[in-house]
Amino acid sequence: MGRVAMAACALGIICTASGKPALAETNKTIQTTGMASYYGYGGRTANGERHNAAAMTAAHRTLPFGTKVRVTNTANGRTVVLRINDRGPFIRGRIIDVSTAAADDLGFRKRGVAKVQIAVVD
Repeated sequence: MGRVAMAACALGIICTASGKPALAETNKTIQTTGMASYYGYGGRTANGERHNAAAMTAAHRTLPFGTKVRVTNTANGRTVVLRINDRGPFIRGRIIDVSTAAADDLGFRKRGVAKVQIAVVD
């Protein structure tokens, strides 16, 4: 396990219950692959901001608010950089919820879900 992953585990940010990192370290970036969905409700996000479907934001269960992540749709190679400002997704098997605008840019809004790779950006 690399330094970044060990530090993240020490902070309890991205480890599984077994203590193994949930994200793999690659070139000083933390990455994981899984299913993404999108959301576009009008209320407040977990950090207190008003949700904006046109903003490049996302919801993640454990990453700190303000963390920038590069999300890549593995089917078409499209990539966006998003800021974490909410908690979720709350559906089993999903690793991130992106804003409606991000789903458009990633090319999966019509389908509703996509397999993506997430990398934390410095």
